[in-house]
Amino acid sequence: MTRQPEPVVYLVDDDAAVRDALTFLLGTVGLTVRSFPDGLALQAQLTPGDVGCLLLDLRMPHVSGLQVQQQLRARGIDLPVIILTGHGNVDLCRRAFQEGAVDFLEKPVDETALLEAVQRATHQHLQQRQRTEAAGQARGRLARLTEREREVLSGLMDGQTGKHSARLLGISVRTVETHRASIFEKLEVDSLAQLMREYLEVVGSTSGASP
Repeated sequence: MTRQPEPVVYLVDDDAAVRDALTFLLGTVGLTVRSFPDGLALQAQLTPGDVGCLLLDLRMPHVSGLQVQQQLRARGIDLPVIILTGHGNVDLCRRAFQEGAVDFLEKPVDETALLEAVQRATHQHLQQRQRTEAAGQARGRLARLTEREREVLSGLMDGQTGKHSARLLGISVRTVETHRASIFEKLEVDSLAQLMREYLEVVGSTSGASP
């Protein structure tokens, strides 16, 4: 697995004093922060590969926090969003969550609540990226299999014995065992349990598609 990039907290607020205070607070627990005065400045710097979370003020000039959320989603940027606002209400909260926000904090923000929310969101994003990367690598390994090996793999996942698979496929038990050995080698697994985990990772990441 390739090394994941270091997570960054992207902070967007049009109040310079707020940016400075929150940057200092987050830095006390070792978090890297990049701050921006508005959504336009933020979007010029983000790419889909970025990891971390986004602290986003709702009411800003030029582009609102909700608009920033919509635009980032359209670009395929999946940073978890924590909304900060001094003008919170039920409707704004509901709309923010509909756009994918993971938390909604009102100003003046509780420092402990903020740190917990940021650390939780960042950790979950890192885990999500690791799962996505692992599934992508597993798909690449599965792509190495021949059509016959895929059929043997499908039977193996269904719990078929070598004899059962041989009878269904019209081949010898020895040939089935040869294909199974090749499957283990190509998928770089050492046990049936590991093979099943790899298979299920791919199936889960492709909404049930067969290998």
